Amino acid sequence: MPESRTLIVLGATGDLFSRLLLPGLAGLLALDDAPVAELELIGAGSSEHSDEEWRARVAEGLADAPSAVRDRVLGATRYIRTDATDGDALRALVEQASHPAVLYFALPPAITLRAVEALAAVALPEGARLAMEKPFGADREGAERLNALLAELVPADRVFRVDHFLGMSTVANLIGLRFANRILEAVWNRESIARIEIVFDETLALEGRAGYYDAAGALVDMIQSHLLLVHALVAMEPPASLDADDLHAALLEALRATRVAGGDAVAASRRARYTAGRIDGEQVPDYTAEEGVDLDNATETLAEVLLEVRTPRLEGVPILLRSGKAIGAPASSIRLELEPPRYRPRGLTGHEGPAAISIALTPERLSLELDINGSGDPTDLDRVALEADFSPGRLDAYGEVLAGLLGDDPTFSVAAEIAEECWRIVEPVLAAWRADEVPLDEYPAGSNGPSDWAPMGAA
Repeated sequence: MPESRTLIVLGATGDLFSRLLLPGLAGLLALDDAPVAELELIGAGSSEHSDEEWRARVAEGLADAPSAVRDRVLGATRYIRTDATDGDALRALVEQASHPAVLYFALPPAITLRAVEALAAVALPEGARLAMEKPFGADREGAERLNALLAELVPADRVFRVDHFLGMSTVANLIGLRFANRILEAVWNRESIARIEIVFDETLALEGRAGYYDAAGALVDMIQSHLLLVHALVAMEPPASLDADDLHAALLEALRATRVAGGDAVAASRRARYTAGRIDGEQVPDYTAEEGVDLDNATETLAEVLLEVRTPRLEGVPILLRSGKAIGAPASSIRLELEPPRYRPRGLTGHEGPAAISIALTPERLSLELDINGSGDPTDLDRVALEADFSPGRLDAYGEVLAGLLGDDPTFSVAAEIAEECWRIVEPVLAAWRADEVPLDEYPAGSNGPSDWAPMGAA
């Protein structure tokens, strides 16, 4: 039976709460089988807000929610001014919970670490859960320290490390797509796959996020934090079941087998930063002219890393992870370029480039490319794509995150060792970039990256 919960959001005055958590919560509570009975919502932040101001903020975030859901949340919410780094303040905050408390750290990584340190002085009530956003720590050592602190506070299954990419229905569908379809499982290996690309390019520029993004950059913000987990789903062996322990073990095994291609972070990585340009008719300023940018950070807005997986399934297959901001042609996809057939009869003409299996994350679609006899000359091949749309999930990504968190299902949370492995993989790249061994190239906003970049890992 669903239990009642108190959701305490630290950093509730930030963009994450109003733009993502509130709509996700609305979708979850609208379900007939929502995994929570009664929900109390407590917002906590360092600034002062009256009850009226707080409720107006919550109501705005729930503008698209059914009226019954909106009234339910507004009837059981309040705001408490809190210093998240003060143990006494956190103790008083937790004591305000009417139900078992779920603390959601919607805070920058450095503040999250200080808040977790402060919680060491707080006797958390039975059943309390902790949820935090990526990135977990600022490096591998920081992630290990954070995990050690969390282990002293609550049992491992009470820690929910949030990666909203794992809540995206298409990403979750990868498991069924791979392992429930013999035709795909039969070609998901080094004999049939020539190259893999996992890409998340967006038109969005910095747009006021310098406080966080300028200290992180594309490599940490997207590749380390999100795309490496998508990579693990692509590279892993079949889990014994979809239970959290089995799935996490399969993901961890894939990540442990992953390293920068050739062990050479200089040759296997690239970085660039956008300059002034136009996107959708709007002028975008040079990144270095954006408010809050520190030039000493040498922050990249486009990153590419070439990986290899040392397993019998994918040994020798180059895997490119790429993410960029202010890109003219947005993309969010997994693309498996296929090896050509071993034998092609003489006389067939037409397409000879690699066919591919493409999985678009947004919009959610599967595409299988084939070469078939075209119209007219039957020996002349045409490239066609068989396409199928994925059925959308009942919830958006943050709805799925909250469903797991409030329903005590850690399947799509990030296990401690997985978080540390993601840092281990990118550490050589971060070190090479900090040593300025890889040039920081430039590209105009609205382009698709530096014009002289050829595809990494392509034959």
